[in-house]
Amino acid sequence: MSPDAPPLRLHMQKVRKAFPGVLALDDVDLEVAPGEVHVLLGENGAGKSTLMKILSGSLAKDAGEIRVDGHAVDIQGPRHAQQLGIRTIYQELNLVPPLSAAANIFLGKEPGRWGVLDRHAAETAAARLLAELGVSVDPARPVRELGIAHQQMVEVAKALSEEMRILIMDEPTSALTASEIDQLFATIERLRARGTSIIYISHRLEEVARIGDRVTVMRDGRRVTTLPARGTPIPELVRLMADREVGEHFPRRRRAPGEELLRVEHLSRGTHVRDVSFTVRRGEIVGVTGLLGAGRTELARTLIGAEPAHSGTVALKGRAVAIRHPSDALAHGVGLVPEDRKTQGLVLGLSVARNIALPNTRRLSSWGIVRSATESDLAGRCVADLRIKTPSVAQPARLLSGGNQQKIVLAKWLAASVDLLIVDEPTRGIDVPAKIEIYELMNTLTAEGKGILMISSELPEVLGMSDRVLVMRGGRVVAELDSTRTTQAEVLSFALGQAS
Repeated sequence: MSPDAPPLRLHMQKVRKAFPGVLALDDVDLEVAPGEVHVLLGENGAGKSTLMKILSGSLAKDAGEIRVDGHAVDIQGPRHAQQLGIRTIYQELNLVPPLSAAANIFLGKEPGRWGVLDRHAAETAAARLLAELGVSVDPARPVRELGIAHQQMVEVAKALSEEMRILIMDEPTSALTASEIDQLFATIERLRARGTSIIYISHRLEEVARIGDRVTVMRDGRRVTTLPARGTPIPELVRLMADREVGEHFPRRRRAPGEELLRVEHLSRGTHVRDVSFTVRRGEIVGVTGLLGAGRTELARTLIGAEPAHSGTVALKGRAVAIRHPSDALAHGVGLVPEDRKTQGLVLGLSVARNIALPNTRRLSSWGIVRSATESDLAGRCVADLRIKTPSVAQPARLLSGGNQQKIVLAKWLAASVDLLIVDEPTRGIDVPAKIEIYELMNTLTAEGKGILMISSELPEVLGMSDRVLVMRGGRVVAELDSTRTTQAEVLSFALGQAS
């Protein structure tokens, strides 16, 4: 930057953030000029969201410096970020549906006198802001009656109602039609002309050159590079996002699979799971991957009966089954290790023994009563087999590390002798040694003839531990690949809709 050039609107320098066992951001730099649309790319887990949470005040950085318009700032929280002129429009819009567009725009800063809301003043000011954005929306209309595109315009107007220097837009086109995208991009051009700096996060690579000035690619918590948005081919962006080697941290021991264990045909549930068909055989790990919103977790919940299927069939061991509730799944030998172990996989206040016993109470009970000694015996065997580090089986689950908590979730299903185990993000938030222990346990299970459906957003994990890979996009399986004959770039191309 020349000495006469205006200061950068935003300069994040050597920003670091660590969570237990995970270095989420490793000395990340990001520079955004006034009036620039800066696209931020990276696959799931690359660090984009963590970086933006630090900028928006939701997370505190561990190290590094942030400058806004040349001034060093220490962002203390979301309110402080807003005072600095930093606004975020999330993929899940932050609106109150029953309230009018005007009420949402001025929520918390309503015009009025002596504590009385001046509705007319609010609606007049809201209409002026919306007109600046080139949209025609009745400011008195409840936002629940508006389309998604107009709801997003209300969010932008809400940001404009106060001083805004930096606008973060997270996947803003994910639910929009082509004409609505055109309208949004026209609004972005108006904001750019006003000097607003925009950080634009998207998985739709075709949008990069259309709307962006520059693009920064992140991978594994690091900034890979920053390039001109209009001069970089999409295949090059894919390579930069996914160009990593599967290392020795994935000790998959592959073997010839056995008989068919699960057959899914034309399974559908609304727009989340659409006409999905696949199989899992004994001794096999089938990986499922895709971007955020691809339908991976929804598929798992439909398979175990947590969400009802609208159509399609599921067969286990060659027999069609009806799974309408998780208890039906357990009765048929199917278990789920959910994405969020703390809220969905464990009762953190209960002991290790009680958590392991929960899906096994019918088998362990006598006349409807489960004796604590019986619970303890089962838990003791599981703790020994899975090498769960705990002072005793009476220890509350909340006091264990993330890796050991994950082993408890696995233990309760192994104790239930399930044949098919669905694992959703099996190693999220745990350190490398604990990950390897989980992988070795998966090897043991498949060696015993069990089948595993592994859902993961980490492409090295998917390729390193799966035998076959199902790639989902928009609720559909768009590709089935041999993990030993594909690359991360190819998988990501299918997930992004760029593969031919």
